[in-house]
Amino acid sequence: MPNLNRVMLMGNLTRDPELRYTTNNNSVCQLGLAINHRWKDANGEQKEEVTFIDCEAWGRTGEVLNQYLKKGKPVYLEGRLKLDQWQDKEGNNRSKLKVVVEGFQFIDPKGGGDGGGQGGSDGGERTVDRGDQRGAGGNQGSYNRPPAQGSRPPQQQRSNNNAPAPAPAQAMEPHQPVDEENIPF
Repeated sequence: MPNLNRVMLMGNLTRDPELRYTTNNNSVCQLGLAINHRWKDANGEQKEEVTFIDCEAWGRTGEVLNQYLKKGKPVYLEGRLKLDQWQDKEGNNRSKLKVVVEGFQFIDPKGGGDGGGQGGSDGGERTVDRGDQRGAGGNQGSYNRPPAQGSRPPQQQRSNNNAPAPAPAQAMEPHQPVDEENIPF
């Protein structure tokens, strides 16, 4: 029977990432994520529930997350669930469910400009996809960057039906925050 263990989360960091190294010199980054859920109850009152999730990212993925993220920053994470089990000092069995991060995207809350270490001059989002990671500190991640704004994919073959090619879409400039000192009036 096939198995599936896939998690997709978007929320804000509850603390600064903690980067550590194992005895084998593998890097691991511990993250805390808060995800808000809002709804209206039967009386029409606004309710909110916050879910706190512990995450860990291995290798280059963890190093990049540690470098660019800080407490309060939004992030999109993909990964798998992992159950850690241990015995505490009193001999009681303990367990904790966490997410092992295999890919991520930085989220810019302002819709452009300097948004949490997105990198590059195009203002795009940097994505790391870990692929199929079997063990801790496994394969190094690959970076996939979306095309720069205004760039187009290679021209596709047109059929012989004399229909004009569609006009290329205009790239929108990202919204830049306005500094009050630069207002001309």
